[in-house]
Amino acid sequence: MPDRTLILASGSPARLRLLREAGFDPKVVVSGVSEDDVVADDTPGVTRVLAERKASAVADPDGDAIVIGCDSILEFDGRQFGKPTTGAEALGWLRAMSGRQGALYTGHCVIDERTGARVADVARTTVRFGTITDDELEAYVTTGEAAEVAGAFTLDGRSAPFIDGIDGDPSNVIGLSLPLFRSMLTRLDVPMTALWAT
Repeated sequence: MPDRTLILASGSPARLRLLREAGFDPKVVVSGVSEDDVVADDTPGVTRVLAERKASAVADPDGDAIVIGCDSILEFDGRQFGKPTTGAEALGWLRAMSGRQGALYTGHCVIDERTGARVADVARTTVRFGTITDDELEAYVTTGEAAEVAGAFTLDGRSAPFIDGIDGDPSNVIGLSLPLFRSMLTRLDVPMTALWAT
């Protein structure tokens, strides 16, 4: 058993898989927070506010766990792209991104239920898209993967071959920056190893 319980305030299978592959065994508690009413000056600010809301909604003031909430948005051509609402929307986004680049932001909030302390931060990774054919895009969108991920793509699924490269942390593109998570735990005086599953 780990020394402390880790709670992931997200229903994202990719975030859960990422944490498990890094040695954690988090308990999943979906926050149910609305993502439609956030007011912030920029994309990093939006992701940070959403991450804080998600972690806060799940954290128990009388608990003893570490809670992490995250939210990801792709910024492309000065616009924000969360999850597409239709296949046609995903197709349009991906056509526009083909051969170009965008910035994937993930807001993170970590709360120590034991002390009530919290930290919030944002990771940024530049994503360079390859030139993608219409046949490839149409086949990809029909898989349903695009509807589940920010910007309609991910680095650890069927769309991974469409990414020519990144500048920054790859785990951030998947949905949770592991290096940033470690840094945030350090700021809370929580050893990352205390959360490892045994």
